[in-house]
Amino acid sequence: MIQGSLVALVTPMAVNGDVDFDCLRRLVDWHVQQGTDGIVSVGTTGESSTLNEQEHCEVIRRTIEFVAGRVPVIAGTGANSTAEAIHLTRRAKELGADACLLVTPYYNKPTQEGLYLHYRAVAEAVEIPQILYNVPGRTACDMKPETVGRLAELQNIIGIKEATGDLSRVAVLRGLCGDSFALYSGDDATALEFILRGGNGVISVTANLVPSPMHRMCMAAIGGDRGVAQDIDNGIAPLHLKLFVESNPIPVKWALAEMGMIPPGIRLPLTPLSEPARPAVRDAMAQAGLL
Repeated sequence: MIQGSLVALVTPMAVNGDVDFDCLRRLVDWHVQQGTDGIVSVGTTGESSTLNEQEHCEVIRRTIEFVAGRVPVIAGTGANSTAEAIHLTRRAKELGADACLLVTPYYNKPTQEGLYLHYRAVAEAVEIPQILYNVPGRTACDMKPETVGRLAELQNIIGIKEATGDLSRVAVLRGLCGDSFALYSGDDATALEFILRGGNGVISVTANLVPSPMHRMCMAAIGGDRGVAQDIDNGIAPLHLKLFVESNPIPVKWALAEMGMIPPGIRLPLTPLSEPARPAVRDAMAQAGLL
């Protein structure tokens, strides 16, 4: 089981929108050096919605190449079409991903039975560890714990990224899915409490900026040391909130550019962080010791 701080890595882009693979290599090396426990490639934060299929697979391929086995790489392969999700998942396996992260099908609002059949079809088609991803704030689709419990019975569905922020679900999911099923928070603001209640880690936006503190916080929380985990989290808590003043990944890409880590590129329909929102993000960065 992969535990700890898994960064939902941004996809660095030049001002013209071209993917900057040299910058991606530097980001990967930095995260490994800083203690990040795993890298999620081309998830929501990695702009899966603005990359075409060729770019999507190339970013995954290069990330795996740059990581070179030092930490696990989890490829974002979800889609609102089951056939497309199978295709992307199969390609990620061919490229050497350690696991795949599959968001619930967005826009078409499937039933719970539709969700079960969708994920079962992907699991049966591709023999690679698969992590469910429930983020109803983006997909207009909430996968209920009972559906997750059914899916946990399938051998290669190994965990879930639960991004509702509903902490009551941790105990429910653990009871339904068992101790060997990985529970990852998808909400930085509640990740500490999520882990203390029995979660295995977080797939994090904040970790893009502060990988070492996020790793140390997760390890302390996994070890049950609330005091140490809380002290670390207090120093970065403003980032958990202010990195969402506009739609992710707008604020985090702007912040990384301010730190000189990436170029300022982002693709439409996403736009650069607006001027009125910048002081709040800058203040959170200052509180975290980044400026």
